Amino acid sequence: MARMSAEERRESVIQAATTEFARGGYHGTSTEAIARRVGVSQPYLFRLFPGKKAIFLATAERCVEDTIRMFAEAAQGREGEEARHAMGAAYIEAISEQPERLMMQMQMYLAVAAAEAEGDHEFGEAVRAGWMRLWDTIHLPLGADAHDTTTFLAQGMLINCLVAMGFPAGHRAWAGLGPSESSD
Repeated sequence: MARMSAEERRESVIQAATTEFARGGYHGTSTEAIARRVGVSQPYLFRLFPGKKAIFLATAERCVEDTIRMFAEAAQGREGEEARHAMGAAYIEAISEQPERLMMQMQMYLAVAAAEAEGDHEFGEAVRAGWMRLWDTIHLPLGADAHDTTTFLAQGMLINCLVAMGFPAGHRAWAGLGPSESSD
């Protein structure tokens, strides 16, 4: 079996860190748990990334970039309402089928809030930069209308809460949001 390159190992760390950070958050996740999940030693982990913060930031960046790519692919060749429906459906499917993706997003927001409260603005700057790339990706297919973009993102945050709390598709809490018409 061929040895993994450092870049392949970095990728496996990001994948493992996504699972670990999604479950435990930044403060509740140890680099030991990430290294164990990847199958490497902690010292090797720190040859790939300078520290836990760097692992978290790389994982957060991946989470945002995956979401941006998903929205861009869903909106491709569409605009306005058609783009909104396609992006919304793609998002609901993604976070329903990959709940750790949703949990990682939520952990990103919590980590930013905690870091900002402690005076560390690096998390916030990185996550806000990703959020603005996400905004731009959504904004153009929606006709570059700030209100429509804000509404779409606000509904996305509501969807995050509904999925995280386990509301099934068809429940009245989903009314007007997409997975199916309300039946509960």
